[in-house]
Amino acid sequence: MRIWLDDADTPADVIDALALSPFATGEQPWSRTTNLSRVRADAPLTAEGGRLLRVAQHTDGYETRLFAGEGWTLRVVRNLNRSAMLTATAVSEELAGTVLEQATKGAEEEPPGGDHVRMGFWWSSGHGPRRSAKPITTSSWQEIRRNYPAAAAGRLDALMAVSPHDVAGRLILLHGPPGTGKTTLLRTLAREWAAWCQVDCVLDPELLFNDPGYLMDVAVGWDGPDDDDEEPRWRLLVLEDCDELIRAEAKQSTGQGLSRLLNLTDGLLGQGRDVLVAITTNEDLSRLHPAVVRPGRCLAQIEVGRFDRPQAAEWLGGTTATPPDGATLAELFALRDGRPTPLSEPPATTGQYL
Repeated sequence: MRIWLDDADTPADVIDALALSPFATGEQPWSRTTNLSRVRADAPLTAEGGRLLRVAQHTDGYETRLFAGEGWTLRVVRNLNRSAMLTATAVSEELAGTVLEQATKGAEEEPPGGDHVRMGFWWSSGHGPRRSAKPITTSSWQEIRRNYPAAAAGRLDALMAVSPHDVAGRLILLHGPPGTGKTTLLRTLAREWAAWCQVDCVLDPELLFNDPGYLMDVAVGWDGPDDDDEEPRWRLLVLEDCDELIRAEAKQSTGQGLSRLLNLTDGLLGQGRDVLVAITTNEDLSRLHPAVVRPGRCLAQIEVGRFDRPQAAEWLGGTTATPPDGATLAELFALRDGRPTPLSEPPATTGQYL
């Protein structure tokens, strides 16, 4: 195999080419890849008999290593966030699996205790779509239920209790002003649905629906559970603050983005795939595109709003003055803790400017 290098290439690119070479030529026709999170700092990430051939280090913590042994090659990419990706090529399928098993054995720290759930994170990089799975802190629904107004809590009860047999509609829409706890709800949903649904957060949703290749990798191309002994489960893709994607004028502002979202939730792309999409937005429901909120498309469409004055007073327990117009959850926490809020701060002096 021949490669051409110029000054735009990096040492890591050279390692990538060297790692692919035995696979491309057919010398090592079997390949297996795995991703790790919370990798121990002292983990060697290599197999028995491996020789270190190349190391490419970057100041941002990104490091690539190339190992080789009898009949196998191993490329290891370590990131500053303690995640790692390992790709082994070998002369046989069995050897490729053995190399990965030895390289990853004991490499990860034990996951935290029961208040954590494993969530995937997707982003598009210079090397294509990437996914990293990490444990995140969560609370049970019963622990946080009092943090939501009565109008929303009843509907959220039903959402938290959904099972695979109850899925009717592939879109979950949480809308309401900032500071009402929509992100916390999604973390809790990941915990309540952990037995049957893998939750993945897309960090760059503005790119997802404008890049068909990225969308196919995220929505269709990934089938593997985080643990080898798990059965395939439903997947929930989380897209936060996607106002521009679902507004009434979305087709003019985002091109094919809205059409691809609708196709994923209720079209050919979503057929045969157990994929749900959860979107949070600060937009009022009346400003959303009618195709997004039409009957039958949404599994749940819930407004997560402000507490009115009586509910805010009950939440505060009479410990502090209640705002006359109610408050968001973030404002209630600030009032309880004695921190200033926009409601309690004096108006700014505008001088000659309006």
